[in-house]
Amino acid sequence: MAASDDEVTASQGFSAAEREAMRQRAEELRAERGGGKKADALQAALDAIASMPEADRVIAERVHATVTRVAPHLLARTWYGMPAYADGKHVVCFFQGAGKFDARYATLGFNDSARLDDGDMWPVAFAIVAWTDAVAQRVEALVRGALA
Repeated sequence: MAASDDEVTASQGFSAAEREAMRQRAEELRAERGGGKKADALQAALDAIASMPEADRVIAERVHATVTRVAPHLLARTWYGMPAYADGKHVVCFFQGAGKFDARYATLGFNDSARLDDGDMWPVAFAIVAWTDAVAQRVEALVRGALA
């Protein structure tokens, strides 16, 4: 039985999707060094959302609307090709569509600059399979908490 290209690549290192994400991150870093404008970063985030499969796009649009409403000072940009929201140069939170790595759910993640601390251990990534009122409330609370 012959292995697929993805299986061979995965066994030898990074998958094609991982290599693509790293290529996108390298482009983002070059744009930042080149003095990219905030408007360009916002447009890149909106373009990333627009290019997602419908199920991911619907959730990403709602995450974007929630983050920009709750934390208007966070700047939308891309991070590894996915929409992210930064306080200066530090990404606070990011969205990763399920389609990016053929996952079963989209992810809303928070980096260490987010203030979600809760004792000695706390979650920093949250699976989202559908946007509901309960999910909207939870995302808003998480974003508010991340900035506290």
